[in-house]
Amino acid sequence: MAIKGVKSRYINVDGIKTHYLEAGEGPTVVFMHSGEFGGCSELSWEFNLPAFSKHFRCIAPDGLGFGRTDKVFDFGGGRDRFFKHLIRFFEIMDIQEADFVGNSMGGSNLARIASNPPMIFPMRSMVLASGGGFAPATDARQQLLDYDGSPKAMRSLLDGLFYNKKKWVDNAAYIRKRQKIATMPGSWECAAAVRFKRPTIKSAGGQFGNPDNTPYENVAIPTLLIAGKQDQLREPGYARKLAKRIKGSKVSVYDKAAHCPHIEHSARFNREAIAFLKTVHKKLGVKR
Repeated sequence: MAIKGVKSRYINVDGIKTHYLEAGEGPTVVFMHSGEFGGCSELSWEFNLPAFSKHFRCIAPDGLGFGRTDKVFDFGGGRDRFFKHLIRFFEIMDIQEADFVGNSMGGSNLARIASNPPMIFPMRSMVLASGGGFAPATDARQQLLDYDGSPKAMRSLLDGLFYNKKKWVDNAAYIRKRQKIATMPGSWECAAAVRFKRPTIKSAGGQFGNPDNTPYENVAIPTLLIAGKQDQLREPGYARKLAKRIKGSKVSVYDKAAHCPHIEHSARFNREAIAFLKTVHKKLGVKR
């Protein structure tokens, strides 16, 4: 998929062929993608990177097992291995400090990392698009989890992500674009593997619906939360409740948007997030 003005690149990270998108110049902003079947940087950020790249150096990596990065899943290390791969990516790319923008899984991971200092990512500030907070086991969530590789299942997955059905769900071209990434060899397996548990492991339930014990009060970096009012993958009003726990954070809730406000209202998201980052840079004395 070609995104105007954005370069598709690969780098070797300790033997893992790692894909990332790069564009623009200036202070570094790192974009962390979502984790649904087919989740990757080019699908998460295709409507945002061109605007951000006019002001910043944008780096958007595909995490381990996602997008065009090697399809590897560590059943012993799990999320820890996923993070270690990204940490090494930042080291190899010489990213010593950056602002981070994350959607869904990407945003929730950023919130967890920022809540548990010392931070393992070089984070200066963060923008969370539908990231953080309790993730209930809703019907919409099940639509995402039930993806079986078929176009029909992809339509159902998109129905769980978007508010505007005509533009994003009942759109054959968009379904095909999502399908192309979601059905790459190994993509389905890596996205599904996180839910595999051996029978001897006792747990309180599935991957979702469990209590969120993240200590958000520990976040000490500037934070902007952007949420969709009609998000069926989060509890109603979660973003404002979360903002009260993150000192000094800002929050913006978009009407007629579900779990992907940065896509459904990309122009507004770009404008607000870019203005937020510029304000952060001015306060911190970040040089261009």
